[in-house]
Amino acid sequence: MRTWREMRGFPLAVQLLLVNQLGVNTGFYLLIPYLATHLTDNLGMSAAVVGIVLGVRNLSQQGLFIIGGSASDRLGARGVIIAGCALRTVGFALFALGDDLTVLLAASVLSGLAGALFNPAVRTYLAQEADERKAEAFALFNVFATTGALVGPLLGSALLLVDFRTSALTAAGIFAVLTVAQALVLPARKVEPSKGTVLADWREVLGNRAFLAFALAMVGMFTLENQLYLLLPDGARRATGWDGAAGLVFLVGTLANLALQLRVTRALKERGNRARWIATGLGLMAVAFLPPALVVGSSGHPVLRTLPVLAGALLLYLGVMVAQPFVMELIPGFGRSELTGTYFGIFYVVSGIAAAVGNTVVGWAMDTGQRGAAWLPWACCAVFGLASALAVAWLHRAGSLPTPSRPAVPATV
Repeated sequence: MRTWREMRGFPLAVQLLLVNQLGVNTGFYLLIPYLATHLTDNLGMSAAVVGIVLGVRNLSQQGLFIIGGSASDRLGARGVIIAGCALRTVGFALFALGDDLTVLLAASVLSGLAGALFNPAVRTYLAQEADERKAEAFALFNVFATTGALVGPLLGSALLLVDFRTSALTAAGIFAVLTVAQALVLPARKVEPSKGTVLADWREVLGNRAFLAFALAMVGMFTLENQLYLLLPDGARRATGWDGAAGLVFLVGTLANLALQLRVTRALKERGNRARWIATGLGLMAVAFLPPALVVGSSGHPVLRTLPVLAGALLLYLGVMVAQPFVMELIPGFGRSELTGTYFGIFYVVSGIAAAVGNTVVGWAMDTGQRGAAWLPWACCAVFGLASALAVAWLHRAGSLPTPSRPAVPATV
């Protein structure tokens, strides 16, 4: 009830964007986690072809975030959000209707491009509409996103009892409804004509050394957050011997997020500098991987082995709750408000690439750990989080990070 009361205190546009994120994550996680199984089991494709289809979708999204960000600045975030959701509708419908590799690749490109458009656009619009309450708005955004990430797989599992096409068409339908809702309800904001070129905007943002350093420092947050879908579910399954144990990780995190996110953000907002809490959140995320490391590979009762894994998941979610709203709040402060979308877009490109490298390291550590060092991937994650926390603390001490009352002075190369 507290979440709904807080939500009603924001403008209608912010309320719609929050519901939009719930729908976006529900539709996405309803389909994507089951796509590889559909391609192999139902369509008989090889692992290499499946990797290409999934890789194309990921590359289309991660590599084109900058396009979505620039489009938000120059065309207005509203139109870019609507276009992104419409493209995701078409892309997911193609996954349902197409068996040919060419159609599936087209679906991957369209669904990836859709995410590249609306992800930075939504955050840009939210930052603009929330004004001085950015931290609370992004805290609510995190609550709705986390809820969608739990509801989506549960709904997808139920729909797969019918078939994959039903699941894909349902996901496409969710995005179609979101597209119509945004077109009808989301107010348009006036966009000031840009005086320079898109390339000049990119050079300005990429020349901001403090911003790039901050984006790279966030590699720990993105890498460790991704372990909610890789390392922690794997640890829960190994501890219990039950595949369904992975769902416990998401359940614990979602319940904690619903109960604590707003309270945490509001309590910390008035106590200390934002950078301090970002570093603290990253430190919590690092510590989250220590309890599971103590029990992996050991014998004992499954319940006793599972509890440290769930404790780690809870700490990880808590770290995200502490850090993420303030990270999102800081990004627009690195430069001109006219380039908010470009800053968000490039932030996700830089941190996404860095996180991909981090996930590769964690994957290697998981494979290596199976040969007698089960603690290794957990230790790698702890190091990633600690390194990011120290990097943010160093940037803060160097005066490189903006605050809500003092935007950063761009340091250019």
